[in-house]
Amino acid sequence: MILEMNNIRKHFDGLEVLEDISLNVDSGEVVSIIGPSGSGKSTLLRCATFLETIDGGEILYMGDRAAWTDEKGSVSYVHHQDLRRFRNYCGLVFQQFNLFPHYSILKNIIDAPIHVQKRSREEAEETAMQLLGKMGIADKANAYPYQLSGGQQQRVAIARALAMKPEILFFDEPTSALDPELTGEVLKVIRQLAEEKMTMVVVTHEMPFAKAVSNRVIFMADGVIVEQGDPVKVFEDPQEERTKQFLRVFER
Repeated sequence: MILEMNNIRKHFDGLEVLEDISLNVDSGEVVSIIGPSGSGKSTLLRCATFLETIDGGEILYMGDRAAWTDEKGSVSYVHHQDLRRFRNYCGLVFQQFNLFPHYSILKNIIDAPIHVQKRSREEAEETAMQLLGKMGIADKANAYPYQLSGGQQQRVAIARALAMKPEILFFDEPTSALDPELTGEVLKVIRQLAEEKMTMVVVTHEMPFAKAVSNRVIFMADGVIVEQGDPVKVFEDPQEERTKQFLRVFER
């Protein structure tokens, strides 16, 4: 198992954003997380990738604990040097691309492998060019983000995440900032990664995509997992009334 998140809690200013959330992801599995805005989906991803600290629960990668709650209810994380190893297990693709505007596309991709993972420039550049080719934008290596469309920028962001060779890739609504035509470009890339058995957790509002590509769909609302299971079962025969209400919106 790549990831285990057990009984995760997170609050901001007294507001409980995640309430006793448990999530497991196996190698090669694609898990889509759906739900209304404000349900805690993005916060769950930020906790899983160590961009936010949890207020309770346990996080394990590859069977090793990265964070846990002790008998007194206090949360501990591994030493920061060990945490770097855990961070290397996961990659995150954001809604807004988050590319460095003053870096070329190539430098955006090679910077972290060279400076964080201490890989050689030659190896990092070779990997970057392979990934840009896979994304269909190898000719943009020397361009800058402002010269690319939103869909191209998001494909660069995916290449940048893959360049770190993560065990699991998280997507936080990767198409929410794109128009329908560009959305298709990015979803095509994610479908290809799914076919290659890349382990992924995708927060998305693209329901047909989630149904077609996922091994499992999780519906979140109000900081809890309301329902989860086989995509066809969840979309065509939801058991919980809250799930039915949410999905009705997409049937209109």
